[in-house]
Amino acid sequence: MSNKNKIISNIIFAIVIVIIFVIFYFFFEKYNFNDYEKSEYYANKTNFTRDKDVKYSKSASYKLQSEEYNDAIFYKTIKLQKDTVYKVTCMVKTENIQTQENSSIAGAQISIVDTTEKSRSITNTSNWQKIELLFDSKDRQEVKVGFRLGGYDDNCIGTAWFTNLEIESGMPDTNSNWNFALFICENLDVNIEKDGSTQNIKINMTNEDIQVMAEDIERFKNSIKTLSGNQMTATTNIYEVKAPIKTLSYDRDHGYYVGVKDVEDIIDDIVLQNEFDHIFIAIKFGDILKNQEVPVNDWIGLGYMDYYGIGFSNIRLPNSSGSYIYRYNSRLNTFPEEVFIHEFLHSLERQLNERNYEIPQLHSYAEYGYSNSSLEGLKSWYEAYMQKKIKTRSDYIGLDSKVYTIKPVKKSCFEYSIKLDYFEEPRTIFGEIGKTISTIF
Repeated sequence: MSNKNKIISNIIFAIVIVIIFVIFYFFFEKYNFNDYEKSEYYANKTNFTRDKDVKYSKSASYKLQSEEYNDAIFYKTIKLQKDTVYKVTCMVKTENIQTQENSSIAGAQISIVDTTEKSRSITNTSNWQKIELLFDSKDRQEVKVGFRLGGYDDNCIGTAWFTNLEIESGMPDTNSNWNFALFICENLDVNIEKDGSTQNIKINMTNEDIQVMAEDIERFKNSIKTLSGNQMTATTNIYEVKAPIKTLSYDRDHGYYVGVKDVEDIIDDIVLQNEFDHIFIAIKFGDILKNQEVPVNDWIGLGYMDYYGIGFSNIRLPNSSGSYIYRYNSRLNTFPEEVFIHEFLHSLERQLNERNYEIPQLHSYAEYGYSNSSLEGLKSWYEAYMQKKIKTRSDYIGLDSKVYTIKPVKKSCFEYSIKLDYFEEPRTIFGEIGKTISTIF
């Protein structure tokens, strides 16, 4: 072969190599998701790509696009220290995100896979904004932290871009003084299914109802200190909410109740401006004079829920303002704050259950010889439960005292934080290729 042919052959070969490299680079830049795992509820319904045109900083953003309703997520497994607090943040941009259900907490969010732990969600169309997930490792040594278009309770359509993914560890708040919020939601205006048809229910609290709730939360503050044997104290904040609740959640066990999605729009600004350790929602579901009532399955309080990591409880007022269920009376009821105590204790019960402590169930009082008094309810049971003085044949049982220092994660926990490198972006394509290869071998 002549030198001229060799030169032409070498040039052609070089051009082919360059073309292959350019094609490879294009696809790598568009579809490389670092070493994140990808998952969808409905397979192949969401496009996972990298977008170098729509980005907040130098790195290409992670783009999730669902033209059909889906729940899609990309995630990494994060190693954790037990009983440590963490904060995950990112920047998010959204376009035409809609949830499948009308009342939903799905959207563009940060989530822990296979749990209900999540950040607030972004829907509709919005410019770049920061979202964050605060969580406690509890007894876990690893979790899957993901960036999601959808949710554990619903699916979405639309597009979300995620970038500037970061995680840091902080110091937990172990102060035994708890900060409680009572939101007295004075008005209800909802459409519900009742007696085989859709009905509109409008309920308004009276001034007397509001006063009774204010008195009971003050009594709660004093009782929580006494019943715990001074192991914890309480600060209480009262907010009278005029804006009506427009939707209610429902399940078979409880009937209708107030979930996070039902009040988020009307209380979230206050929650974000404060560092609450527990939230009570006081609501009225019926009016005996108007013959109106939202159907429930035999509850006056609901606990064991959370509002983005904060204990969250419903307190339901009776249909009649003349009821003594929440009123102090030396002959009829000397413990009207009981439902507040009871629902808060469900949150403490949950905290210890999630850390694999062995404790008696809050509702198991009869098994240990306690009874419900007509005058002071289960007050003696709560005292024994909170001070670990429930006597058994071999020992005393109840709440472990550690629970009074296990509080929700809050922003102040990260005043002096340590940034972790799980979400660090490689600086070059060669770095990304190397990182990808290292995950294979």
